[in-house]
Parts: sequence; C-alpha cells; structure tokens
Amino acid sequence: MLTGVISKLKSTVSEPIQYSLPIGEIELPLNAFLGKKILLKFAGKICCLHCKQATKKSYSQGYCFPCSQKLAKCDFCIVRPEKCHYHLGTCREPDWAKQHCFIPHIVYLANTSDLKVGITRQTQIPNRWIDQGASQALPILSVKNRYESGLIEVKLKEKVNDKTNWRKMLMGEAEPLDLYEKKTQLLSFLTLEENAALILDAKITSIQYPIIEYPKKVVALNIEKTPGIEGVLLGIKGQYLILDVGVMNIRNLSGYMVSVSTD
Repeated sequence: MLTGVISKLKSTVSEPIQYSLPIGEIELPLNAFLGKKILLKFAGKICCLHCKQATKKSYSQGYCFPCSQKLAKCDFCIVRPEKCHYHLGTCREPDWAKQHCFIPHIVYLANTSDLKVGITRQTQIPNRWIDQGASQALPILSVKNRYESGLIEVKLKEKVNDKTNWRKMLMGEAEPLDLYEKKTQLLSFLTLEENAALILDAKITSIQYPIIEYPKKVVALNIEKTPGIEGVLLGIKGQYLILDVGVMNIRNLSGYMVSVSTD
C-alpha cells in the first residue's frame, strides 16, 4: 500500500495513453492494473500543493485558501484569459505571468464529448487534450500570448462550445468529426485582424485511451463521503479513473493524502 499526497494524473503519449498517479515522491503506473481491483482510502488530511501546509478544504484544485488568493495560477484570469489585468499593474505574480502567459498559445478544436474550442500553451500540447479526454484535436491558430488567445476563444464561443460534457465523454468514444471542415467554418467567422494570428497547417491528432469497458451509467464517487473506495479499474480517460463502481476525478483530489493498494 502506498500513502501520500496525490496530484493530477500524468500521461505519456502512446497507443493507448500511459497513465501514472503521483503519490508523494512516487509515480504509480496505472495501465498495468487495468482489469484488477484497486483500493483508494482518504487518510483524512489535505495539504496545499504550494506551501505544503494542512488545509481543511482544497481551493483551485489543490491549494489552501491563502495560496489560492495570492498565486497567479489560481487567479480568475487563468479561467478567463480575456480578463487579464497584467496591464493594470495588478497581476499577482508578474514574473510568473511572463513565463506562463506571455508565451505562444494555441487556439484549438477538440472532439471530447462533442466539438469544443480551447486554448493552451504551446508547450502543453498534447497533454491538455489528453487531460480533457479528447479523441481528436486540431490546432487552428497560434498567437503570441494568453490574453490574445482568450479574446479569440471568446469570439469562437459564439459558434462552438468551450466546455466538455464529462459524463458523455466517459460513456464512450465521441463520434469522429471532420475538424478540418470545422476549422474552415470557424476561421471564416473571425475578422481579418483576428486572422492575423498564424493559421497553422497542422494535422489532426487522434488519441486512444486505456479502456476495457465504458460505464453504462456514470456514477461520481466521493472519497470524502466514502473514505474507502474499491473497484475494478476498467479504464482511464482524461483525469478520470473508471471503476466498475463509478468514476473518480483525480484532478479534483490534488492535495489529498490517499492510500492506494492494488491486487
């Protein structure tokens, strides 16, 4: 049995994707346990991923309240990049912003539960798509910073969703889409100024996940309400473990101290 503070699943590009679960300083390979029983027990403690202090509640997926209020990565503009306030002199961590926000970003289309538009740092491809459980993805524009990518995303959201229906995503493979056609349609919707961003001549990326069986009904498991969750690992997709008793969003458990044992 391994016990430690866990964080989001790590993935390695392969066919299918290879997953591991960080537990303290150890990364537990998960694909080898497909079809086997796995037990996860909440140890009753939550630690901030930044300051490492104990916290009664996790904020912004793994942080204590003070850190969630001072870290730039926890600010509202990370979710809504078009609300960037760096130019106002109110950025929480200007040096962090220079390294993470003022670098090339990609506007992309992905097929998760359905067609969606999204943005990510160029360095996060394809990990961002894997985290979202996308079966297909296509970069469509490259821009010089997060703020500008956010403005384009807002415009494209008038035509296509920016959210994933996670329940639908976990119930099966999305129907294949012609992302090239969708790209052409959406780019024609942008103005010349917005199209000044580089239009990428990119190929569609297809992603396969380690799935034995999809659930017929998605039941979300709560490790705090059910401290000991045991079930057969049927698959891994996005940041979710698919068990025969339900599904667990591991990213939402970042900072939780958990004991993990397998057959």
